[in-house]
Amino acid sequence: MAHLGPGGQKEVRLTDVTGCPHVVFHPVPMNRVRLGEGFWLNRLVQLQEVTLPTQYERLKETGRLDNFRYASGALKTSDGLQWLAPDSDVYKWLEALSWSLAFRPSSHLIAMANEVTDLIVGAQDSDGYLYTLFSHDRKRERWTNLRDMHELYCAGHLFQCAVAHHRVTGRDILLTVAQRLADHINGVFGPGKKQEPDGHPEVEMALVELYRETGRNAYFSLARFLLDQRGKGLLGGSPNIQDHLPFRQLREMTGHAVRALYLNCGAADIYAHTGEPDLWDTLDRLWANMTRGKMYVTGGLGARHEGEVFGRDYELPSQTAYAETCAAVAGIMWAWRMMLLSGGVGYADVLERILYNGALSGISLDARHYFYVNPLSDRGRHRRQPFFATACCPPNIARLISMVPGMLYGYSDRAVWVHFFATSQMELPTEVGWIRWKQDARYPWTGRVHLVYDGDEDVAFAVRIRIPVWSQQPVLCVNDKAYSSPEPGTYAEIKREWKKGDTVSLTFNMEPMLLVSHPWVEATAGKLAIQRGPIVYCLEQADHLDADVWDIHLAPDATLSESRGVGVLDGLVTLKGTGWVRSRREKESLTALYESAASARERMEPVPITAIPYFAWANRQPGPMSVWIPTKP
Repeated sequence: MAHLGPGGQKEVRLTDVTGCPHVVFHPVPMNRVRLGEGFWLNRLVQLQEVTLPTQYERLKETGRLDNFRYASGALKTSDGLQWLAPDSDVYKWLEALSWSLAFRPSSHLIAMANEVTDLIVGAQDSDGYLYTLFSHDRKRERWTNLRDMHELYCAGHLFQCAVAHHRVTGRDILLTVAQRLADHINGVFGPGKKQEPDGHPEVEMALVELYRETGRNAYFSLARFLLDQRGKGLLGGSPNIQDHLPFRQLREMTGHAVRALYLNCGAADIYAHTGEPDLWDTLDRLWANMTRGKMYVTGGLGARHEGEVFGRDYELPSQTAYAETCAAVAGIMWAWRMMLLSGGVGYADVLERILYNGALSGISLDARHYFYVNPLSDRGRHRRQPFFATACCPPNIARLISMVPGMLYGYSDRAVWVHFFATSQMELPTEVGWIRWKQDARYPWTGRVHLVYDGDEDVAFAVRIRIPVWSQQPVLCVNDKAYSSPEPGTYAEIKREWKKGDTVSLTFNMEPMLLVSHPWVEATAGKLAIQRGPIVYCLEQADHLDADVWDIHLAPDATLSESRGVGVLDGLVTLKGTGWVRSRREKESLTALYESAASARERMEPVPITAIPYFAWANRQPGPMSVWIPTKP
């Protein structure tokens, strides 16, 4: 069998786990993946041509770029000093831009990146410190309010940005800035020095990745130290910032959703190197708690507006759901790490659910407007915005989209992993030549994935292809001959000697299915949700002139047929069928707050319905929307 691995040239790894003994597979480098026509190619083109340039303009208009000029002394003040953690918005934007260049070079974007990089370099203090809010006359405030002021949080985003920039461009300029800041932090924090962790976890995973890029052990040691300082009450002991219990004692996902998820990412990165059983046990326990009682059907995470926190188990309100876009991004980052550590298909299934639903709802179809909050039900007042005062979500969804090519494929010693489906080509070297796989998949709209082996030589190895947990009647063929009927929610493995032109085909039924929630989820009891493939659907008022979508009921045996979206929904699969509404012909029905079930049942009338992908709502005229639909009596 062939030994698979990266080539001799510079590899652009989304997550560099080459030195980690406790991972099951490695991601195929981003420069070894080329996207073809389809869903994600369109999104990445939009990212480069629309999202990144318009976000750059917002960063300019809001003073976030001027903050770096202020810190360097080029400006006496900046309008951007009023914002919370403004540096992180710039770093996430530049990280998104950097990863996108691995997909497709762009001289226009490179010029933007060079301009912003020079601003960052100029803003760094001589001792390595860099946080624009505390420059000049506010230097005395450094490291005095870790709970609220996001110094380490912004540093973490700089580290991640610098790593991405270095891997894609090969330039050291930002990596040098990051190392100087990390060395400064290492001189302030640690045993015998400052003990407090960060109020907003993020720097932990960033330090691990910076260690992987530079080989400096001090950064990994600092990440472990900061993780171990949590839960000692050094920040006041609040569960909202994960300071109420040591990490290894946590039993449930609680507190600020983004903070909790980023902290888990850091712990997972540390485990990849140490293999500490207590860390894995905690991660496994927290994952089970989240996915079994604290995750929306869309993959949204975080139930309450107050504190942006997880609620109790099964507390998943629809209209008042918080489900922050950043929490969806963080959930994907954690799921990705759990995939790397275990090879477990369940993590990939959850990642896909969040990606196509709870995360993508955070950006408009025109790629220039955003949601901070992603409710599952609305009366038409919640609309996307071009930016926010706290602007964490727009650049975060941008960097997530830029990362997608790096998550499609993986490899282990003698196996290629196909995690997600998109028309693309991947390649890897072996000791006998290059292996290449071409994938054709009109995903997520059709249930057929076709792979063709295009290697230089005949090579023996395994292909592990994910069979989504939602898939119905999956069939796997090799060279057009039935190979197996694989079990949904597994990786199907095909071991053989592959010859040029060999094919693998996976098909699964994409008929819409109706979902019910756990009976303890009070907000959705007695209601149905619609899912087709990985996509969760909703009803939006723009498609329903004869009934308020909040009045529509759906029969448990309802049949839904596929249709093609029109207008701004062109290219999307929509679903059509028949719903039911209570007749309003009787006078008392207009005023009665309650009525008998028998009376309501007798007055049900049919009405045509159209369901659209949840990620596509709020791109037309305002109006009510709902994911969960009452069951017809």
